[in-house]
Amino acid sequence: MQHMIQCRPLGLEFECEEDETLLAAAVRHGHVIPHSCNSGRCGTCKVRILEGDVERSGPADCALSEAEAKEGLALLCQSRARSSVVVELNMIEETKHIPVRRIMGRVQGLEQLASDVMRIIVALPADQEVLFAAGQHVNVVLGPGVRRCVSLAHRPGDRGVVELHLKNYGGVLSKHVFEKLKIGDLLRMEGPLGIFAVRRHSDKPIIFVASGTGFAPIKSMVEMLIEEGSKRPVAFYWAGRRPADLYMDELARGWEQRAGLRYVPVLAAPEPEDHWEGRRGFVQDAIAQDYPDLSGHELYICGAPIVIESARRVLTERCGLRDFYTDEFKKS
Repeated sequence: MQHMIQCRPLGLEFECEEDETLLAAAVRHGHVIPHSCNSGRCGTCKVRILEGDVERSGPADCALSEAEAKEGLALLCQSRARSSVVVELNMIEETKHIPVRRIMGRVQGLEQLASDVMRIIVALPADQEVLFAAGQHVNVVLGPGVRRCVSLAHRPGDRGVVELHLKNYGGVLSKHVFEKLKIGDLLRMEGPLGIFAVRRHSDKPIIFVASGTGFAPIKSMVEMLIEEGSKRPVAFYWAGRRPADLYMDELARGWEQRAGLRYVPVLAAPEPEDHWEGRRGFVQDAIAQDYPDLSGHELYICGAPIVIESARRVLTERCGLRDFYTDEFKKS
């Protein structure tokens, strides 16, 4: 059985099968809907159900609380229509006018930044340019039905190239990049996607947080702010286990010297041979110690689900953080 889905005030309409999520149906019909993790944990696709019935599901650490569900909110990636449905879906100003396109480029550079991190530089044809908001990602397309999300690491306005950082998780994309991909290969992408972007209307101080290759979209955001001469106070916390996880540490230290950004690397498990003299422990505890009152800040975090959820819990409960924006990694 099919149900009709309407998105207000955008005016989108599409049919949804009984056994697919509202998000999957929207994507199948070619609509660009804000989403990120597709697992119910990040909250990017949270909407209000105005009319109709949906069946909600989700993991134990779902980004939708019971109270929110009772108020009529739902996650598109975890909701299935049980009737015709009308949802309230608002796009953020920074990304709503950016078109999603098919992108074809040729691999120009491959640099192993760490034992498990590859930097990929893709050269674009002279007549092709990727318009995106710093923080967004693309889908790398390996074949029919095989797509993996990878964040854009370069600055908007860097014409002619796409920069990607990929961690080797042993998945389909990781194996392709670390075992097969070579200079000169064609790489197909779709994008940009997502609503992980700096809110430009705000003048609040910013705290960026990355774990591992969550550094990629943060790099794009920071370099955009530096290029624009932004006056907003910025701090960047980079979480890892050991120093090798901070795979572009010198670049981040350069931001601190050049642009006045406060850079705080935090390692959870340094070994004696690392001779680590910096902060130790969990990144959310370091932030809470430095900023006991975050009610007037914006925080942007990208990385592993456990890091994001721990930060959300600690910083909202202990520090009063309200503006919490996330981009959750999916292993690829």
